[in-house]
Amino acid sequence: MSRHDSDNDDDETRLFREAVRGVRPLRDDRVSPWKQPPPPRPRQRERDEARVLEDMLRDPDPAELETGEELFYARTGLQTNVIRRLRRGQMPVEAELDLHGKTSDEARVLLAGFLPACRDRGLRVVRVIHGKGLGSHNRLPVLKGKVNYWLQQRDEVLAFCSARPVDGGTGAVYVLLKKMR
Repeated sequence: MSRHDSDNDDDETRLFREAVRGVRPLRDDRVSPWKQPPPPRPRQRERDEARVLEDMLRDPDPAELETGEELFYARTGLQTNVIRRLRRGQMPVEAELDLHGKTSDEARVLLAGFLPACRDRGLRVVRVIHGKGLGSHNRLPVLKGKVNYWLQQRDEVLAFCSARPVDGGTGAVYVLLKKMR
């Protein structure tokens, strides 16, 4: 070993000591390989319970209330969300039949022709206006009860309900027709 090698070693040692001056050694140099995971939380159940509580405290949707004047019919097996959308008027009305001023016989014939024609055209939601009976001699709806009965007898009808106030309210119904095969 030459003298130059020992001078370089002394310089390097001195430089190292200057660089690490003020550094304290670790007491424990072991690191745990992982953290303990937090205990599991049933987050979905918590969200579901919060949603139920919120639904219980909110005012009911007017489309979900029945006052006795509204018409409603749905075949078994129809999805609840489809019925809800129909009752809220969220499904576009594709055709309309106005029975105002018609006799029972005229209304029955018109309805019997209208529904199959709409279904044959592939229409799904139609509006039938039966009126509120305000123009009848005893101011009671004549066609309303008959339309209710006739629609329930029709094979192409999946559901119907009274329309929203802007679409005729209890004087009209939204009718959901079966899809054409």
